[in-house]
Amino acid sequence: MPSQVDVLSHRRQPLKKSVLIAGIAGASLGTELFKSLRQTGRYSIYGADISPYAYGLYEQGFARTYVVDLGNYIASILEVCKRHRIDVIVPGGEGPLYLLTAHRDLFDRENIILAMNSTRLVELCTNKARTFEYLNGRSIPIPETRLIDDIEELRHIKYPCVLKPSTGSGGSVFVHLAEDANEAIVYASYLKRRGVSLVAQDYISHDEGEYSVGVLSLPSGEILGSIAMQKVFSAKLSYVIKYKDRIISSPYSQGLIDDFKDVRRQAENIALEIDSRGPLNIQGRLVRGVFYPFEINPRFSGGTYLRAMAGFNEIDMFLRFVLEGKRVSPKKIKRGYFLRSLKEEYICCRAIKT
Repeated sequence: MPSQVDVLSHRRQPLKKSVLIAGIAGASLGTELFKSLRQTGRYSIYGADISPYAYGLYEQGFARTYVVDLGNYIASILEVCKRHRIDVIVPGGEGPLYLLTAHRDLFDRENIILAMNSTRLVELCTNKARTFEYLNGRSIPIPETRLIDDIEELRHIKYPCVLKPSTGSGGSVFVHLAEDANEAIVYASYLKRRGVSLVAQDYISHDEGEYSVGVLSLPSGEILGSIAMQKVFSAKLSYVIKYKDRIISSPYSQGLIDDFKDVRRQAENIALEIDSRGPLNIQGRLVRGVFYPFEINPRFSGGTYLRAMAGFNEIDMFLRFVLEGKRVSPKKIKRGYFLRSLKEEYICCRAIKT
């Protein structure tokens, strides 16, 4: 039986805030967020996913995990929140981000915080053509990006070019590097038949470096901090296309984290120009020292845990502010190379959740 001193000491311990990560598939943003939150020891972490085979459902360290119904997603998530008095939900992928954003008012009424960027920015960044048109209108250097309404337009653009879906905010699904018009037309025809809207974007050489930059802004729009990684492409995990001297990176960034002050400054300027009010991840390449963004995601990055290892725990900093009103400055960044791999796990058939 615990002594009176033990009981009093226990009572003095602050209650941990309850966080639900919506989307915890393997090698996903959600599992990286989990590791970043677990690092702090400040939260009771819950997880939910639509698949019974999601890796995070069986990850040690969650207070509880749930399989939720995609057809009744918002109601299922809300049920979990009420059961465990969840304080904040963090989207663990693009699907949950869009679904939760569309029902933001419902969670506001339940006093549940959604740890994400503004609805306006999420909606803007789901359309790449509109995003880059917006940047261009504010004199931000960008690779030429155009929506392809008519496949014949591909005969009149510069090559090589990158073809990718115009909707969605990240990932490398359906991304293709075309060397000439004939190749582009074949691939575009394939996507068009499947109802995929398409943009063509100038290919920028990676000779001066490709960077993934996280810029964390407060809900007021004020920038709390930023961190940059120069990517390395020595492993297949880090690229989806590697052809001669050309590379298209994958979502699994790894590389050198350092000050990169000039790159961060340019990325912070982009965050201010688009009025970011939360987490933002910008991928881009340098051309004569100028940072050209080619992908902007209004959410936390899949490299979140690598950044936390370096001393920039962006999810913790954001939650400390929205939950407690505390402005937590980043720690001194640990300079060095941050690498990653895959992790395997055995799950008994009887343990699979339904």
